[in-house]
Amino acid sequence: MWAYELAESLLSTELPRRWAHSQGVAGRARELSLILGPEAELLESAAVLHDIGYSPRLTSTGFHPLDGARFLRNEQVDERVIRLVAHHSCALLEAEERGLRQELEAEFPLEEPHLVDALIYCDMTTTPDGTSTTTPARVAEIVGRYGPDSIVGRFIRRAEPEIEAAAHRVEERLSQARTRA
Repeated sequence: MWAYELAESLLSTELPRRWAHSQGVAGRARELSLILGPEAELLESAAVLHDIGYSPRLTSTGFHPLDGARFLRNEQVDERVIRLVAHHSCALLEAEERGLRQELEAEFPLEEPHLVDALIYCDMTTTPDGTSTTTPARVAEIVGRYGPDSIVGRFIRRAEPEIEAAAHRVEERLSQARTRA
């Protein structure tokens, strides 16, 4: 898939742990095909690309969702994938901490809520090494890595209730789909 090749070219050499995480997030996205149907491929593309804005080759603002989305827009990637990358994992709250909320909102409209939830779930249930985890453990890991008083530490604690709620909504949809199957 083109998205894997692009993400690998931007992350694997310079940021191998970020590449492992992105592959893990994409793997989680594949697990949601039961509830996403034809949108599963869209989510998987966004999942593997969600952190490309960390690539030193793309860094402009220092805010990876915005930098990654701008790059993808210039590459003429599907607009829905771009919007998911721009807004992954409660990015508006981090953008607010960075003074970039209006810029992010003006450039990139939000995607469908069920897909936003799905990408939050995939990202926030995957460790930096690409393995599965819980959302509380992932939030704690992020706070521990960046520090509680950092921009990321403050943002992720503010986002934690929405992260938990999104994960719950996705897990509920999966449970219902499995019951019907």
